[in-house]
Amino acid sequence: MLFPTTDFAIFFAIVFALHWLLNPHRTVWKWFILLASTVFYAWWDPRLAWLLALVSTLAWVGALWVERQQDERRRRRRTLVAVVALLAPLAWCKYYGFFALNLANAFESIGLEPPLPLLQVLLPIGISFYTFMAISYVVDVSRYEIQPSGWLDVSVYLAFFPHLVAGPIVRGGELIPQIRRRRDPRSIDLARASFLIFGGLFKKIVVSSYLATQIVDPVFGAPSAHGGLEVLVAIYAYAIVIYTDFSAYTDIAIGTALLLGFEFPVNFDRPYTATSLRDFWRRWHMTLSRWLRDYLYIPLGGSRHGELRTAINILLTMLLGGLWHGAGWTFLAWGALHGVGQVVGRWRSRRVRAGRSVSGWVIARKRFVTFQLVCLGWVFFRADSIESAFEILGRLFAPGSLELVSPLVIVAIAGMLGAQYLPADPAERLRRGFSRLGPVLQGAALAAVLFTITTLGTSGVTPFIYFQF
Repeated sequence: MLFPTTDFAIFFAIVFALHWLLNPHRTVWKWFILLASTVFYAWWDPRLAWLLALVSTLAWVGALWVERQQDERRRRRRTLVAVVALLAPLAWCKYYGFFALNLANAFESIGLEPPLPLLQVLLPIGISFYTFMAISYVVDVSRYEIQPSGWLDVSVYLAFFPHLVAGPIVRGGELIPQIRRRRDPRSIDLARASFLIFGGLFKKIVVSSYLATQIVDPVFGAPSAHGGLEVLVAIYAYAIVIYTDFSAYTDIAIGTALLLGFEFPVNFDRPYTATSLRDFWRRWHMTLSRWLRDYLYIPLGGSRHGELRTAINILLTMLLGGLWHGAGWTFLAWGALHGVGQVVGRWRSRRVRAGRSVSGWVIARKRFVTFQLVCLGWVFFRADSIESAFEILGRLFAPGSLELVSPLVIVAIAGMLGAQYLPADPAERLRRGFSRLGPVLQGAALAAVLFTITTLGTSGVTPFIYFQF
């Protein structure tokens, strides 16, 4: 069920009404939200609902099993077993085909039969997101950061439909306490929720869909038919497409949760204003960045064991982060580029003298270089194969027309990039002004915005990019 559809509008209207009606009845409310979230997830394929229930049960049992062990060494072993059990469904659904195919190619190259059967395993939507949330829950229990919860609480935490298929990645300590307490409908921040939802709809329906269909899909689909400038603009356009698409989903998710009385963590903070790749990951998909830091980079040793070990830990973290996005060499290449870039950036920053002032020109140069590196990574992220990525990069120096580069394409790219440099004060004043309007005027304003979005948007709604991860 896609957010910007009539199906979801009807679904959410029903859930919203029953949610607040059942709010005083805690257990009934939990069962209702779990049922509604299961319906939301099963809308794509009812056969996959059992997998969500399995991961929820594994997380619940694993956390209880870990909590009952007081010996730290055995506790860590139990945690490892529980994490492996949670990773098993993800590994089978997402990585078995990739591993079996590459193993078969390696064996066939030396004249041997493939050791594993080649199977086409269905990839469940959102499995990477709720698996990572389940792992964080078990590990946080192991670290004494949270107490184990009952099966129903854990199930609602993992299945809660606003974050279910594409994040943000919400931790147990952030969401489970909100599940347990009764919400006050008078505390809903309607203005903020409206701005997030309608802003997300604009980014997805108007900007992302337009740039994707107008230039990104044609160029990446047939790079040999396009010249250098057209390819360059398509690369920049894809940077805007993936940002507007993914941030649109999380904005709508956060806004939808707000209407239900829940607070989710922010997932984006003007990522294309970053001055380094390390800074980029502080701003892009921040809930994943913090997850990788707290549950992978720091357990590997972080920066505690010298520069060489730190560089290795950064590379391993980014490689696994790339592999999390997809089972393919292109995602590994994307992760490697960000890993190497962060290592080099860390080395360069250590050479800068302490206390040295940084001019505005230097900051602008850093932002420009960082954006080019991020766009280079997006080529591998978007390409169908490593060969296709290098073909696209090779076409940057080829002659050709600018048939797909319309003024509106340039305005959309420049406008979304420029918007990231705007101060937050005007938007905040606009939101406060909206909150002071009466219900009739608020409804009229939202109706006008929705009319504008549907008028400017393309026909049909494509799935969000991050659904496949």
